[in-house]
Amino acid sequence: MGLITPALGLFFWTLVAFLIVLFILKKFAWKPILKMLNERETGIANSIASAEKVKLEMAEMKAENERLLQDAREERSLMLKEAKETKDRIVNEAKEQAKVEANKIMEDARQQIENKKNAALTEVKNEIGNMAVAVAEKVLRKQLDPAQAQSDYINMLANEIKLN
Repeated sequence: MGLITPALGLFFWTLVAFLIVLFILKKFAWKPILKMLNERETGIANSIASAEKVKLEMAEMKAENERLLQDAREERSLMLKEAKETKDRIVNEAKEQAKVEANKIMEDARQQIENKKNAALTEVKNEIGNMAVAVAEKVLRKQLDPAQAQSDYINMLANEIKLN
């Protein structure tokens, strides 16, 4: 049992050495160690607070970016809608203008056809009138006594007119 229980002198000197080391550590090392631990704890707390602050700022920036992105999407949608409306309006205006131009061209063509038709009818009437006058003149110039001879002469002149 001598190995397990230390002698009283060894116990006393170990206790004295421990108390001296404890006193020296308390006098010189304990305050700087506690000060350093407090500074480290304060630094860690400040770092955590800074990290929380940065985290909040990042969340705000993310929300701001989302809002800006949503605004950009809405603006793009609005611009596309306006562009589509403008395109539709321009196409409709072009169609209306084309219809107006087509109707004008058709009306001008009808008018020209009517004018040419009237001119042709007038020319035909004038030609028929001229032919009738020529036939009458020829009939009057030739004073034939027999009615049959006059009828034959008129038929001959009518056949000549048909051939012309």
